[in-house]
Amino acid sequence: MFAGFERQRVLANGVGIPLVKGGRGPPLLLLHGHPQTHAIWHKIAEPLAERFTVVATDLRGYGDSEKPPGLPDHGNYSKRVMAQDQVEVMRHLGYEDFLLVGHDRGGRVAYRLALDHPQRVRKLVTLDIAPTLAMYEKTTMEFARAYYHWFFLIQPAPFPETLINADPEFFLKSFTAKRSDGRSPFAPEAYAEYLRCLQDPKTVHGICEDYRASAGIDLTHERADVAAGRKIECEMLALWGAHGVIEKLFRPLDEWNVLASRVRGHALPCGHYIPEEAPEHLLAELVTFLAP
Repeated sequence: MFAGFERQRVLANGVGIPLVKGGRGPPLLLLHGHPQTHAIWHKIAEPLAERFTVVATDLRGYGDSEKPPGLPDHGNYSKRVMAQDQVEVMRHLGYEDFLLVGHDRGGRVAYRLALDHPQRVRKLVTLDIAPTLAMYEKTTMEFARAYYHWFFLIQPAPFPETLINADPEFFLKSFTAKRSDGRSPFAPEAYAEYLRCLQDPKTVHGICEDYRASAGIDLTHERADVAAGRKIECEMLALWGAHGVIEKLFRPLDEWNVLASRVRGHALPCGHYIPEEAPEHLLAELVTFLAP
């Protein structure tokens, strides 16, 4: 995976963040989701590197990034803090502004970054998410069944950590199977990376803290944005899976219009794991949208 890319580790915002970097052209930062790592981009990173300088990191708490213990208010895993991590990574690499793509949890970090640091983001792409506040406020029984992990992972430590650590492989297999066609979208080497990282109890804690922050401090931040009329000002493309929960239970563009001034988007023929389920479709969308 990531042939021709260099690997680095950057101290950013007080935590060590590993990354892969390759290609040439405008800087493009890729942020992964749960329960994955930067490996989620392996099917499209090399083609993107023909047009862009591609940087793919592991989020704080995930992959091989550092995983500090959560604070009482989970603030050190707020999307605001996680976004600051990425700003500092890119600044370390010499990029004051950049293109930004985020899937799942990485999408939540990405849109917070665009809200907090508008001067940094040239264009924004989110994959298979709607805004966190809208998803929590519009929870239904159907949503709770499909996204049970949003309510399981936020339980106080060490309850979810203990259960996941008892059998990380079972959790990973069961969780990903619910959101895709079994394990079919995942290359063996990528899936092995996800499992390796999930077998570290610190990763499990970091993931739970990420979700705990989203059910608390992140909602406070987002409510403040809405009340102030603060919006994402850059061009934004929202893509989601035609066979997933976002398509079925939400009106994504309506929700994004609350937080973004210039957003467009549509569904792709896949489920949740867009970069691994529909890499050709995603690549075509990104090349077109992100072009200067």
